[in-house]
Amino acid sequence: MEKKKSINLKGVPETMLQTLYARAKESKKPDHVIYDAKAIEIVEELDYDFTKADKDTAMASGVIARTIVLDQMVGKFLEKNPDAVVVNIACGLDTRCYRMAGRYKRWYNVDLSETMQVRERFLRENGPIYQIAGSAMDASYADAVKCDGEPVLAVIEGLTMYLSEQEVKQMFGILADRFAEVTVMAETMSPFVASHIKEKSIEGSQAKFSWGIKNGKELQKLLPQFENQRDVSLVEGMEQMMPVYRVIGKIPFVRNLSNKILVMKRV
Repeated sequence: MEKKKSINLKGVPETMLQTLYARAKESKKPDHVIYDAKAIEIVEELDYDFTKADKDTAMASGVIARTIVLDQMVGKFLEKNPDAVVVNIACGLDTRCYRMAGRYKRWYNVDLSETMQVRERFLRENGPIYQIAGSAMDASYADAVKCDGEPVLAVIEGLTMYLSEQEVKQMFGILADRFAEVTVMAETMSPFVASHIKEKSIEGSQAKFSWGIKNGKELQKLLPQFENQRDVSLVEGMEQMMPVYRVIGKIPFVRNLSNKILVMKRV
């Protein structure tokens, strides 16, 4: 039997192991609502204590709801733009590029160096999927993205809630400056949740929620180079997991507290 691989991560980078585990665990269920074969493979190779992640059902539900919603949104975008270049910011161990195989021109997974070192141990990517080690707040990462005028889709999930408002503005500014035609699908958290909720699965780490925003119209006020196209609540993903959300999901309070995917397009 091959020896399992141990990983030592703290803070925000550690969250990628929790989200990976949530997808793998859901995929193993007989009645799974998403299926992520790569996540199962990687979790089985890992020497890591997922006890806290096992108990954090709220985190797991959110991850699966987000996966459902973003898979649908990204899939529809690629149907309309089969020549698109995708920039997956703060990718961690995300595997959407495999579920969307054959539907894009190029896909770039971008994350900090320590995270990409982990990714490279499990996922060898060298075209049409590529890996870039760099910060979303450092414009140099965009130098490695080959774009000859194709539409660009930037996907940002599980990141903005750990940033400051200034960092969010800087990240979007880089995308606007470097890509003439870019659409951004960014997961955001409500200000109330960012201020009052902690994730059990990363309790004790340095990762803490620090920023939230009500909706895309509010985000547009911060980003003059972007226009809000639409907001998609993760309640839509929860409805596919738990039918009760078809009822409670209509309550404004529930929808307002839920994380959202904000679709922003460069103007």
